[in-house]
Amino acid sequence: MLGGILERVLVASQLRTSDDLVQALDLSAGDSRAKSSAFWTMLTLSAIIAAGGVLTDSTATVIGAMIIAPLSTPIMGIALGIVRQSRTGAVRTVCLGCLLVIGVGVVFAAVIPGSYDLLENSQIAGRTSPGLMDLVSALATGAAGAVALSRSDVAAVLPGVAIAISLVPPLVVAGVCLGQGAALLAAGAGVLFLSNLLALVFAGMLIFAASGYGTPRETRDERSARRTRLVLGLLFAVVFVPLAGHTAATALVAVWTERAEAAAGRWLAQRPDASVTRVYTASTTMHIEVRVQGSPPPVDPLLADLRAQLPDRLGLVVETTYGERLDAGTVGG
Repeated sequence: MLGGILERVLVASQLRTSDDLVQALDLSAGDSRAKSSAFWTMLTLSAIIAAGGVLTDSTATVIGAMIIAPLSTPIMGIALGIVRQSRTGAVRTVCLGCLLVIGVGVVFAAVIPGSYDLLENSQIAGRTSPGLMDLVSALATGAAGAVALSRSDVAAVLPGVAIAISLVPPLVVAGVCLGQGAALLAAGAGVLFLSNLLALVFAGMLIFAASGYGTPRETRDERSARRTRLVLGLLFAVVFVPLAGHTAATALVAVWTERAEAAAGRWLAQRPDASVTRVYTASTTMHIEVRVQGSPPPVDPLLADLRAQLPDRLGLVVETTYGERLDAGTVGG
């Protein structure tokens, strides 16, 4: 069944030749000097654009950086090299490119004041807490990119693929966070990049092998192939664990937030002039924002209602629209 689907997707009459694909993805093939010059120039510029977009919280600017970022080329070159069992230097290029982009982020972090809240920036917050859906999206994006590279009639979708896959922005975010001393946030952005990289490689390997670009079975080095699969499998597992953990944590926080919102509604039920405007969690503290005329009711009933519904030792803060802040204490404390 899978073979039939792949035959319909990878129409033989539209497939590029193996030489054409190597020329497109292998920076060491053909005019390697010109290819390297173009790659490093565009990667540096895309990193600078992405850093500017991240620090100004500009989605449009970050998208522009994604479109011109050439990092997916050597990543897909890794997938093709694995399928063809050939050494292309793509791994080295990707590693050096990652260091370059992270370095740009570290440099740009110097303009951020020390009191700057990184998580208030949506471009940073959205790339430091990846989940399993990010991996699923990256796998689908990688498959789309590999199909577009394999087929000569759908190459026009490649700019869309560049926008859908997040490569340079999370590396810039990792650099900015490192520059600000936020190692955990940098690690989260690094996991997002690594999951996207592995998804591209896995999807590329599948599509390129199905397209017939692989080494013939009679000349294939099975030992090397098994070793490569083992390394990629281990890397995939390393990425999968934190993604699954964060996805589970996000689901739990959503449940706790819903419970807190319901409890806050009951707490304000006797005040017709009051309403809950927002409930969110930051670190180990639950924040409840309310709109109320004057001071809100005593918070002890709210804490009592939340006991056994939220984790013990979770801090609770009530904030009003008039700027009043009530540190209610801790649940179960």
